[in-house]
Amino acid sequence: MTLNSDINILGGLPDLNLIKHFMTDSIESLNSRGGHRSYTAIKTDKSVHRFEKAITDTLLTFKNIKLKPIITHIVSAESISKDCLFLFFLNASNNNELLNYLNESVYFPALYSGRVSIKTTEVLACLTDLKQTEPELHKWSDSTLKVTASKYLTLLKKFHFMDGSVNKTITHTYLNDKMFVLFVYWLLTVEQKPNILESPWLNYSFSEKRFFLERVLQKKFSKYYNLNFNGDKLTIEPRISYQNIYDELTKS
Repeated sequence: MTLNSDINILGGLPDLNLIKHFMTDSIESLNSRGGHRSYTAIKTDKSVHRFEKAITDTLLTFKNIKLKPIITHIVSAESISKDCLFLFFLNASNNNELLNYLNESVYFPALYSGRVSIKTTEVLACLTDLKQTEPELHKWSDSTLKVTASKYLTLLKKFHFMDGSVNKTITHTYLNDKMFVLFVYWLLTVEQKPNILESPWLNYSFSEKRFFLERVLQKKFSKYYNLNFNGDKLTIEPRISYQNIYDELTKS
């Protein structure tokens, strides 16, 4: 597992609009037009550089380039909206192995078991166990693990999956039709298995597998993708290009 401290950095990000700035420009270019105070209230250049690297590596790196036009279009049309942040969460989870690990080990088990909250101590226990098997975590101090546990829950709050300050509660997440179709398109960029129903990424649909299947089979979505389901195996092929799917979904 490749591990880094991006969760800590992004969990402390005070200005989500930096994501939009760094989608189209570098920090050097932005600074040449007035310095970092012209586009963010963050006080020091050093802090802005830290955030730029974490944003670029975790949020704005695309392992499959097909995804980039979808995110580009939603940022252009909606800025950093809740729907936009959901797509960034998907992309970040694919880019950052530790984020995905914590989602699969802590967040989704709590969500799908119907729990209402997650405590920092649970995340810390997960990280402490992981440290026993991951050499890259051996150099992380106990205090760093505690910070990471806290910042992870804060990051989930930034993505609108949790609420509250000290005691954070799990929020109800339901994908509207637009975001459900975009999730399916994202799923097709990350899943290599021929049977979509075997994908571990189905957790990110925020619905149990049987409900995902019921929804994805609805006829109203047939204009967006072709699918084949034989009772056990599900395959899906997009009917619209990734370049055009967002515009197609948002046509008035």
